[in-house]
Amino acid sequence: MIQSRTLRVGYDKPTSVVYVVGTELNVDLNRSAPPNSKFFSVKCTSNVHYFIMPWRQRTSNPSPIPLIEGLILVIIMSSASEEINESKVSILYYDENKKKLGDAVLHLTAVEISLDVDADRDGVVEKNNPNKGSWKWGPGGHGAILLVNCDCERIYWKRPDLEQRLISEASDIEDMSLMVLRTRGPAHLPEGYRLTMHISQGDGETIRVYRFKKGGNNSLLAKPDHDTEGLAEYPLFIESGTLSNEVPYSGGAAEMKFYVEGLKFLDKDFDGLITINLSLLEPISKDVPETPIFTDKVVFKVAPWIMTPNILQPEEVFVCSTSDNSTFLEQMKNFVQKSGCHLRICSNYVSRGDRWIQDEMEFGYIDSPHQQFPVVLDSPRDRGLMDFPLHELLGPDFGYVTRVAERKDVSSLDSFGNLDVSPPVTVNGKNYPLGRILLGVAFPTATGGRSMTKVVQDFLWAQKVQEPVALFTDWLLVGHVDEFMTFVPAPDRKGFRLLLASPDAAYKLFKGLQKDGHGQAKLFEGVEGQEPVTVDEVLSNDSLLTQNKYAQSCIDWNRDVLKRELGLFDCDIIDVPILFRPWEKTGQQPRAVAYYPDMVNMIVLGKNLGIPKPFGPKVNGRCALEAEMCSLLEGLDLSCTFIDDFTSYHQGQGEVHCGTNVRRKWFDFKWWNLRCE
Repeated sequence: MIQSRTLRVGYDKPTSVVYVVGTELNVDLNRSAPPNSKFFSVKCTSNVHYFIMPWRQRTSNPSPIPLIEGLILVIIMSSASEEINESKVSILYYDENKKKLGDAVLHLTAVEISLDVDADRDGVVEKNNPNKGSWKWGPGGHGAILLVNCDCERIYWKRPDLEQRLISEASDIEDMSLMVLRTRGPAHLPEGYRLTMHISQGDGETIRVYRFKKGGNNSLLAKPDHDTEGLAEYPLFIESGTLSNEVPYSGGAAEMKFYVEGLKFLDKDFDGLITINLSLLEPISKDVPETPIFTDKVVFKVAPWIMTPNILQPEEVFVCSTSDNSTFLEQMKNFVQKSGCHLRICSNYVSRGDRWIQDEMEFGYIDSPHQQFPVVLDSPRDRGLMDFPLHELLGPDFGYVTRVAERKDVSSLDSFGNLDVSPPVTVNGKNYPLGRILLGVAFPTATGGRSMTKVVQDFLWAQKVQEPVALFTDWLLVGHVDEFMTFVPAPDRKGFRLLLASPDAAYKLFKGLQKDGHGQAKLFEGVEGQEPVTVDEVLSNDSLLTQNKYAQSCIDWNRDVLKRELGLFDCDIIDVPILFRPWEKTGQQPRAVAYYPDMVNMIVLGKNLGIPKPFGPKVNGRCALEAEMCSLLEGLDLSCTFIDDFTSYHQGQGEVHCGTNVRRKWFDFKWWNLRCE
């Protein structure tokens, strides 16, 4: 919509005004008229255009026009002035005999002013995009995008760049969004007029604005290999302590660059929308404040943090080296090498004996048309690996974010084995091209149950583009979603299968073995320190059966939720034979742990699956559980590698997935093309 400005013009003396190209000046012809005026006419210089409302046309009749109530003179100019007061409009007034009574003279100085951003998301800051002042989702949407500057250009004493106010490396500018002020007009503005940039108090907590200043020579000098425009400095221009600042007017045709830095991720109290305003102020007198006569604005949306599902290509695998996991580590090295990934081993000195690297962090990324980089979400569990995401991962183009919770609120469910994301799905016609976040909580009717802490849940829900699904995991001792489910890629249907732990499938398998005469086949045979158990003994254990009936009912609850919330059918789900056993703690209700290594708790590297070796009963020299797992995945073009994690992980109530982590490539799909209105 065109900005209109009401202008009062006096007939007793000329009025000088600054006009902004692209706006309208509205003059009430009756208010500007001398007493007893009955007619009027209009004269103007050639670069001024006008029409009269309500007629909406310019009159070509040089004769005086009757002055009736409600007439508005609308003045527009199509180009900027080269000199102050170079254009003129005269309104001549006449009495009933068409005798001239006086004239109202308006001297005009036209300027072009445009505050611009990449509103059409193509990586280019175009001039005066009509949609720059709003934000809309979808492939036909508009609005600029802002990244949280959460990586770190420094090598030592690392903290996210957003925690320092000054720019020490020009490369840091690449993480910010370009904003350009374009002006055109005379060499200087008329006396007293000035431009200001300003933001709200609330937005001051979420952004900073830096001004590009060419030719600086202080400690903020840009490095030549980063700055093609020569030496430059980037002084801080707008922040929480300076919500408004005067913008120098350069004269002629000029461009001034600003860089906008995001400081805060989307969260419960922040929807990510930020407005930056530019105003032209007009002086009245030295005793009263200036008044705005023109305001331009741009709107940014902060990019969400996005998780990556198993079906995306792996880039780097993380695992810890401990005093007792050399066998596991050697097998992981071979498996990762076969998968063509880079393996990064965290030493025991760095991990301080904490092997559960999946629980400490979750990999994701942030994306915009001008920049993308991975961002690790640090969990609030804070055990031996607590410093690893910040000290070892944070760096140039590798970001960091965390949510701090009260220690009394943190439970095992806040470890990120309890956080996953589905592949892309469509549910009842609604498309989730980035998948949906999955997290474990207490059962809805439970009292005193454990849930993921509220600050983490609020953060995940606020990202919006991967709408979370809450699953029931408090029935498990550790309480993580990765104990009973995972996703693997598939060449057909939805492009994946959901694997669910199934005690029913395990009992069916064992009963089949018993029927075929293998009741004396032993689980855990050859496992040091573990007493072997026969198939007959498993099937005769009534307490174990009762526990697994309960476990199956809990999994079935989650199965129904997953089918409903991910748009799945039973043919999209594979039931994996897993048994659970109760783990009792004094004064607490029993919760479940895996009876033998939980094959669902695997690492997925492309078509290669690293599966916990279950040490099941052997039939004809082959583990029946391994054979069943391979049979279930037959036809999906997947390769199964069984990894021995029994002593080093399973006995600590975790498995392969718990002891590893994977950074993956991100989606080709751009989050801003979602339909999230």
